[in-house]
This record gives sequence, C-alpha cells and structure tokens, in this order.
Amino acid sequence: MVADKTKKLKVEEIKEELDGELVLSIEKLQEIQDELEKINEEASDKVLEIEQKYNEVRKPVYDRRNEIVKSIPDFWTKAFLSHPALGELLNKEDQQIFKYLSSLEVEDFKDVKSGYSVSFNFNPNPYFEDTKLTKTFTFLDEGTTKITATPIKWKEGKGLPNGVSHEKKGNKRAPVDISFFSWFSDTEQRDEMDDIHDEV
Repeated sequence: MVADKTKKLKVEEIKEELDGELVLSIEKLQEIQDELEKINEEASDKVLEIEQKYNEVRKPVYDRRNEIVKSIPDFWTKAFLSHPALGELLNKEDQQIFKYLSSLEVEDFKDVKSGYSVSFNFNPNPYFEDTKLTKTFTFLDEGTTKITATPIKWKEGKGLPNGVSHEKKGNKRAPVDISFFSWFSDTEQRDEMDDIHDEV
C-alpha cells in the first residue's frame, strides 16, 4: 500500500510539472502571437500608405481615361452589357438612360479601408434632374456597412417605383422590370456592386 501511495504522489508531481510546462509553453506561444500581430499591424499600415500613395498617382490617369471614354458613343452601356455580372443589371430602359452616362468614378476613402463611393456622372437627360448619382459604402467598426445614396430626382412621368414602367395594355397590370436605378434606394449590400468597385 505504501508503494501505491508513493507511486500516486510521483504521478501527481509529474502531472503538476507537465501542467506547469504546458502553461509556460502556452504563455510563450501567446507572446509570439502578440509579436506576430504587431508585425501584421505594421505591415497593414505600410500597405495602406502605399495604397494611398498610388491612389493619388492613378487619379490623373483615370481622369485621362475618362476624357477618352467620353468621346466613345454609348461606352458605359456597352461596357456594362459586356460584363458577365454587370450586364444583367440593366433592363431596356436603363440602357436608354445609360446613353447619357458620361463617366463613372470609384473613389476610396482617404484611409482606403473605411469605405468607398461610386459616382455616375450624367449629361442632361430627359429622365432625371441629377447630373451626378453617388452611392457611398462606409465600413463601420462593428463589421457592418452603412450605405447612403443620392435620392434620384426623377422628371415628371419618369419616377415610377423602379424608375421604369411599361405601357398598360387593356385591363392587365403593366409589368415593372427591376431597374438598375433602384440600387440608389437600396440600402442593402449586394455582391454585384462590389463588381463595379473592383472592375472600374
């Protein structure tokens, strides 16, 4: 019996020693993880500085590109319709409105990581008063996105629920297509709009 008791004490001592070593190892791992997180944070700051610098460098190039695009008839309509995801966003009436689109700009916030805005610049047109429609995506700390947009000032007879309508035939209700322009009243994040940010 005494041998069993001594054996049990030794096992407990070894267990305590192992537990102590395990705790020490875990503490050392946490120190290394903290060091890695600090390095990653520094790297993120450097990447952000570079991104900000090159956003400034790209701006005049985008401006020159926009000037050339303005000289190409229906450029933005064709560009959207040719894109696999964006092409599905324009109905027939939207395509007519897009003929007045003169430029499209995506602008990241100064700190790059807190959001961006997408602006559609239009020539005067028979559809709405606005010459610029903007939708802004602000990434909040809690992981949500605040979305704001220009409310469209539709001209008389043009501002129907989705911005478009079809003529009513007989007693049947006129069908209403989902319009690209309904996006400006939508405050939900949609993946296809990420395509605009990424592609433009």
